[in-house]
Amino acid sequence: MGVGVSDWRLASAVARTGQIGVVSGVALDVLLARRLQLGDVGGHVRRALAAFPAPEVAQDILDRYFVPGGIAPGKTLRPVPQQGLRPRRHTQQLTVVADFVEVFLAKEGHDGPVGINYLEKIQLATPASVYGAMLAGVDYVLMGAGLPTEIPRLLDALAEHRPVRLPVAVHGAEPGEQHHVALHPRDLLGVDLPPLRRPRLLAIVSSSTLAGYLARDETTRPEGFVLETSVAGGHSARPRGKLTLDGDGAPVYGPRDAPDLPKLAALGLPFWLAGGQASPDRLAAARAAGAAGIQVGTAFALSRDSGLDDDIRQRLLRQAAEGTLVVRNDVRASPTGFPFKMVSMAGTTADEQVYAVRPRLCDLGYLRTPYRRPQGGVGFRCPAEPVDEYVRKGGSAEETEGSRCLCNGLVATVGLPQRRAGGYAEPPLVTLGQDLGFLPHLPDGFTAVDVVEYLLSAESGPASRSDHAVPGPPS
Repeated sequence: MGVGVSDWRLASAVARTGQIGVVSGVALDVLLARRLQLGDVGGHVRRALAAFPAPEVAQDILDRYFVPGGIAPGKTLRPVPQQGLRPRRHTQQLTVVADFVEVFLAKEGHDGPVGINYLEKIQLATPASVYGAMLAGVDYVLMGAGLPTEIPRLLDALAEHRPVRLPVAVHGAEPGEQHHVALHPRDLLGVDLPPLRRPRLLAIVSSSTLAGYLARDETTRPEGFVLETSVAGGHSARPRGKLTLDGDGAPVYGPRDAPDLPKLAALGLPFWLAGGQASPDRLAAARAAGAAGIQVGTAFALSRDSGLDDDIRQRLLRQAAEGTLVVRNDVRASPTGFPFKMVSMAGTTADEQVYAVRPRLCDLGYLRTPYRRPQGGVGFRCPAEPVDEYVRKGGSAEETEGSRCLCNGLVATVGLPQRRAGGYAEPPLVTLGQDLGFLPHLPDGFTAVDVVEYLLSAESGPASRSDHAVPGPPS
C-alpha cells in the first residue's frame, strides 16, 4: 500500500519509456485535498480538474479545499469524510475526481500505458475509485490483498456508466445477510457521457492456485496476473499452512509457498512476476518461464521520480549503502491481518519509541473492518484505533498489539502528514521490498528511466519496448 509513492510523476516517467507506469490508487482523495490545501504547487491538480468531464463537480472540490498560497505552516489540514456503506454524495465525488486527477496527470503528454493499483480490502472506495480512473482513460487496473472476483463485472458496467453494487464483506454477518456499496455514475456527476474504454484487469495473487480459481469462470477471469512473492514490499500473503515465526517475529515461508510457474503459464493468460525481480537476469528468467515480464516497486520507489519525501529517500539510500537498512515482515503491523513490510527507521512508527507515544486514533479509516453490531446495523473498527474503543466494538485487545496506523503513516511518508493540535505531526511509516540487490547497479541520484534501462540492459531490439517491467507501489 505505497500511498502516493508511485504517484503520477513516477507513473508518467515509466510509461514514457514504453513500460506500464502504475499509480498507487489508495487514499487519493486525501492526497488531492491536501495538495490543494498546500496551494497546489505547480498548478498540476487544478490543470487536471479543468479537464474533468463534470465541471460543476470539479469546481465544488476546488472551492472546498484549495487554499491560494497554501495554509499556514503547522496548521491542521481539513479532513476528508470517511468512506461508508452509504457514503455521502461529496465523499464519492471527491473519490471519483481524485482518481481521475492522478490518472489524467500520469497519462498527460504521451501515449504510454498507465495502470492503477488498488487493494481489494478497501471495498468501500472501489466503485468510485475505479470509475474516476476510467474517466481518465486508465489502461490497467491491478488489484491485490484479496481476490477481485467482482471487478470484471464492475468494469463492464462502469464502462457504460451503469449503476453498480459491489458486495462488501461484513464480519459477523448472519447467513444470507448481504451488504453492498452502490454507485450511480449519471446521478453522481449530473452529466451524460459517451461509453468509456474498459481497462484490463490484472489480479495480484500469491499462488497459481488462486490464479486458477479466478480464471476458471468468465465472470471472474481477469486479463492477466501479477504473481507476487513474499519478499515484495507492502502487504504479502500469509504462508500456507500453520503460521510459524522466526526469531525476529517474521512469518516463515516454505516450499508450499513457492510459485508453480508451469501451472500458471498453462492458464493461457499473461502474467508478471513480482517480489525480488529487479535485475536483467530475473527478467530473462521470468520470460523463459513464460511470463510477460516483471513488476518492480522498490527500485522505482527509491528513484528521484517517486513520491517519497526526499529526506526519507536519502536516509534510506544512505542506510542501504552502509548496510544498515532493515526491512521487517511484521505479522501484527497491518490492520488487514496480512504481513506487512516495515523499514526499521528512527523517527517512524516502526520505531517502538515513536509507536509508543503516538496517540492511537483512526481518522482516515481506509483499513477499517465493517462488522455487524449485536443490535443490528453495521459498524466499523480498526485494530490501530484506541484499544478500549476496539474492544467495545467486539474486537479483542490482543488484536491491537503492535497494530500500526498505516493510513496516517504512509500519507506522512510522501510529505503530507496531518498536524494535530499542539503542533504534533503524524510520523511516517516506510514500506519497501526486502531485495535491494539492484542498488549497486544504479548511479547516484538515479531516475525511473535509469531503472528501466538497467532492467532491459540484457535485451535489444523491439522486445525491449514491450511491457516487461510493471512498476507499482508495494501492495
